[in-house]
Amino acid sequence: MKHFLLPILLFPSLLASAQQTAATVVDDTHDTTDADSIYHNLLLDEVVITGTRTPKFLKDTPVQTRLITSKDIERLDATNVQDLLQQELPGVEFSYAMNQQTHLNFSGFGGQGILFLVDGERLAGETMDDVDFSRLNMDNVERIEIVRGASSALYGSNAAGGVVNIITKKARKKWSINADARYGKHNEQRYRASVGLGGKYFSNTLSANYNRRDNYDVHSAANPVTRVISTIYGDKTASAKEQLSWTPSSAFSLTGRAGYFFRETVRSADMPERYRDFSGGLRMKWDISSADALHASYAFDQYDKSEYQRIRRLDIRSYSNVQNSFRMLYSHNFDRGDVLTLGADYMHDYLLNTKLADGKHEQDCADIFAQYDCIISDKLEAIAAVRYDYFSDASTSRLTPKINFCYKPVNGLALRLGYGMGFRAPSLKERYYDFDMVGIWIIEGNKQLKPETSHNLTISAEYSKGGYTFTASTFYNNVNNKIATAAPYFKSADDRLPYLPYTNLDNYTVCGGEFGAQARWACGLSARLTYAFTHEELPRDKDGHKINNQYIPARQHNLNVRLDYDHDFSKNYGLSANLNGRVLSGTSNVEYRNYYDISQGTTNVYYPAYTVWRLSLVQRFVRRFKLTTTLDNILNYRPKYYYLNCPLTDGVNFQIGIAVSLD
Repeated sequence: MKHFLLPILLFPSLLASAQQTAATVVDDTHDTTDADSIYHNLLLDEVVITGTRTPKFLKDTPVQTRLITSKDIERLDATNVQDLLQQELPGVEFSYAMNQQTHLNFSGFGGQGILFLVDGERLAGETMDDVDFSRLNMDNVERIEIVRGASSALYGSNAAGGVVNIITKKARKKWSINADARYGKHNEQRYRASVGLGGKYFSNTLSANYNRRDNYDVHSAANPVTRVISTIYGDKTASAKEQLSWTPSSAFSLTGRAGYFFRETVRSADMPERYRDFSGGLRMKWDISSADALHASYAFDQYDKSEYQRIRRLDIRSYSNVQNSFRMLYSHNFDRGDVLTLGADYMHDYLLNTKLADGKHEQDCADIFAQYDCIISDKLEAIAAVRYDYFSDASTSRLTPKINFCYKPVNGLALRLGYGMGFRAPSLKERYYDFDMVGIWIIEGNKQLKPETSHNLTISAEYSKGGYTFTASTFYNNVNNKIATAAPYFKSADDRLPYLPYTNLDNYTVCGGEFGAQARWACGLSARLTYAFTHEELPRDKDGHKINNQYIPARQHNLNVRLDYDHDFSKNYGLSANLNGRVLSGTSNVEYRNYYDISQGTTNVYYPAYTVWRLSLVQRFVRRFKLTTTLDNILNYRPKYYYLNCPLTDGVNFQIGIAVSLD
């Protein structure tokens, strides 16, 4: 219990001490070019694009948006998006499937309900209903924009719970070289390098990344679950990205990109699993006039899975998802500030999977949408949008609207209200899957699946004064025809294994809220406390019984604490210190007593609360070199038993890294 009280007791005392050491609060108008990123966010003077698909000051957007800057990523020394989001956002938890593939729970929405983008483009492939989060490393990331609430009116399927858009850096200097390396427990290694070249008309950025961590064993005490984790699987990943831009004038640019990703996980010494991704694209931006802009893009993404047979030296591909996408966006700015946005998208989706009933399937997806941003008065702004989607596989179509308001009654206060309809079409896998799942049951696709729809309501308030900001928000989601797996059943008395079918479940609701307080003082000290509450009313089967959930429900209470100190002692030496803590309440889940014998029925399994703290120090030398030391899990938390939702840690992890930047 003392671990739970620590952040609550620490935060007020820290605020008080900071006020004593720094009598002067940083003023709103102060130059913040090199200021702490937390305070930079408080000023809300950053331009974001994800919530409206057009540039918008963060302080002005009616769409609830959170911004994570490159400085935040640097201070946390995050390797991938999973590592970053858990530290930055309350209500976010990553758990694991039975094969230790990563699963997201974001305020009650899983990976199929949160759309992940890289520079506005979708990602192909999935691992147990989520994108492969290991692809989303933090190398060369400029910022991350997170939109909460239903965004299907702008982004279509899979955006019912929100959007996470990872925006990469562009070369802005004549030349730059950045490289870093990190080493930690269990032979964890990370190596990254990037080269940027900027010119009058051309700019180029090339980056490469290599990560690895060895497998290691863990030991569980007596536990109530039938399947525990005894080995934590590491992996090896490598990636390379190339981005070339041509800008003949300030009004026109072309950007081409290409990327490669490789991951290998050794669950069997004789047959490691391999994952590959090939991506590329071309993007055009054209300011036709001072009021009109046209954006167009083509994107290619192919995600493959295979098993490597070491003895025979054969790489057997079992899965391939290929997406070819075309996008067009037109915007017109009216004299008084209103903006009209029109867009259309087309995607050809191809899925090869040896576990599909017919081996492979493909479909065409097309949409059109319109959005109007209306400046009603100096204090009130509204955005309304509507989108029409069509999926050829099942001749599925859907019309999805949204509307958002932002009201500023006084200086520093912003009130936001939003309603949006969410939409998710059944995937090709969910419609056609048919395979033996490691001798437990047979996953069964369902061609009769209906689209999943939802109604989302969000209300938020944000107040900034000097170096202080307070935020509060609440949300309610009602999901109809939620797509999930139903209870296993036997088709006949002779069946050896039960069937686990995909189905549409009864209504599912999730509601909650979030509160945050942030502050920065002139001494270089900043602090942030955020709390999230999430309540799920889990769906039930046709008989009204709670069904087994492969993934755990959201934890109701989630507290994040962050303390930062940043100071340049001289032009040749600076120090950044970061303390980040996560406190999560316990939760329970309905699970089978024996997954190999479902006749034994289900039981309610409780997963205990836990607290994890992380301390990192970044020392800067002559503005070229950085030495990073990190203590992860400083309270030495170890789960009593290792299973789906627990942190995969066996105690304190010391990490050390070095970075060099030349330009």
